[in-house]
Amino acid sequence: MKKRTKKIFIIAEAGVNHNGSLDIARRMVRAAAAAGADAIKFQTFRAESMVSRLAAKAAYQKKNAPIRQSQFEMLKNLELDEAAHQELFDLCRKNKIAFLSSPFDLESIELLERLGLKTYKIPSGEITNLPYLARIGALSKKVILSTGMSVLSEIENALKVLVGAGTRKCDITVLHCVSEYPLTAGKANLKAMLAIKNAFGVNVGYSDHTVGIEIPIAAAALGASVVEKHFTLNRNMRGPDHCLSATPAQLKRMVLAIRNVESGLGNGIKRPTQAEQKIKQVVRKSIIAATDITKGTKITAAMLDIKRPGTGIAPVFFNRVAGKTARRAIKQDSVIKFADLR
Repeated sequence: MKKRTKKIFIIAEAGVNHNGSLDIARRMVRAAAAAGADAIKFQTFRAESMVSRLAAKAAYQKKNAPIRQSQFEMLKNLELDEAAHQELFDLCRKNKIAFLSSPFDLESIELLERLGLKTYKIPSGEITNLPYLARIGALSKKVILSTGMSVLSEIENALKVLVGAGTRKCDITVLHCVSEYPLTAGKANLKAMLAIKNAFGVNVGYSDHTVGIEIPIAAAALGASVVEKHFTLNRNMRGPDHCLSATPAQLKRMVLAIRNVESGLGNGIKRPTQAEQKIKQVVRKSIIAATDITKGTKITAAMLDIKRPGTGIAPVFFNRVAGKTARRAIKQDSVIKFADLR
């Protein structure tokens, strides 16, 4: 296993949980930074370019945003204009947290490009949008690709388009994701993240829609290089994603837990720590004299025992000690050293 050189990149998914309010979005930036997230991610779209005016809401949107309105009307109320994007971008830089946003149409890609975005997050719904993928691929930036609702062949096709358009494969991270809102833990299927890694040899991560923080922490333990978690200031706010999102306090706990997990993963090299080297001398065993042994005596197995401490000859050499001759007198219960033998 290669030594981990980069820390897990933790994204606080603000999405549209600002409810169309720039003030709430500002507060979310500050809260995500205070929680220790590496990035906060919004969504960039124009409702006219994203959805038909006749499109119905998804079932979870009807449940969590019960106002009688179309999907178009709901999304129109959640748009942030370019000036708002610029302000949030600048605020993120001031608060030392990366600004990310998922574009949902070609025009929104260009808006983010004008901001100077260095990493593009592709949402699950765009994984079969080949012109969209080709445009992002041609930018040759870092790409985070969510794969909710996808099968491996669709992921493969998306990767081919991105790489073919100009993005290096090593700059792409593919996130396992299950597009249910909220998602029960039993459906998270985290091992699919490993299937993606094995199939395509890419960096992998996890985008979470569960309630709670256990599953993203588990993803970190499985080797995710990116973990994304929906985030809100208040889970009781009206809107499609608040109910499955982490509060600032939960986000902070998740970040701390992931950092602890990350630290615990280590470098994959199996060897004793400095503390273990000291403990080893106490709890391991050595070959000792089971009886007094006089100088010049040929040592037999019956004269030997195996006990703590581990400061003498290790028991693996028991058969080598038996048959040797005592170079000097050895008292009963003494640790035997090779210098005592000939």
